[in-house]
Amino acid sequence: MFTGIIEATGTLSRLSPKGGDLSVTIQSSSLDFSDVKLGDSIATNGVCLTVTALGSQSFSADLSAETLTLTRFGEYKVGQLLNLEKALLATGRLGGHLVSGHVDGVTSLLAMEQSARAWQLWFALPAELAPFIAHKGSVTIDGISLTVNEVLTDRFRLTIVPHTAAQTTLLTLQKGSRVHIEVDLLARYIQRLLTTPVAAPKGGVDLALLAQRGFL
Repeated sequence: MFTGIIEATGTLSRLSPKGGDLSVTIQSSSLDFSDVKLGDSIATNGVCLTVTALGSQSFSADLSAETLTLTRFGEYKVGQLLNLEKALLATGRLGGHLVSGHVDGVTSLLAMEQSARAWQLWFALPAELAPFIAHKGSVTIDGISLTVNEVLTDRFRLTIVPHTAAQTTLLTLQKGSRVHIEVDLLARYIQRLLTTPVAAPKGGVDLALLAQRGFL
């Protein structure tokens, strides 16, 4: 589990195809690896990766065919700049929102314009994800927890403050750039509960009663 608050950026230093899968190595001189061990999770451009090897300033991970299908890793080249975040500690601050690192899909940047010291970024809104994107709700773009400031039928707008712009890869994007998107975890589960008619298990939650009392 992550928060979407980027700790560092890193560079893709190695890509090794492995029988339909892919092994990658990410180099970062700014991420603190002192508390990272084999098997830990690191969100890499929003994708939860399991550490399979460690260097003093690098880590390696394997990507399955499923991950390659849902993400842009198959398009990345050596030298790609990536956002990095280590997994959330139970004692840590939840500065962004709950992020699973399980990417829902890919979208593209439609426009970017500066507004005072901030930047306004418009992204295409995939039809299948539209129900999960809400005004003033949360969304994750390439692993970054961001607030949705405007939603139209086919696009949504994010305001990027100077600190976020400086600490992430967002300002390296250009019109047409493709990025990972993960919708809010709670919205995903609520949508599943409301659209899947199932009988409440014995001693389980009575959804009709919760709805009647205004909880749903």
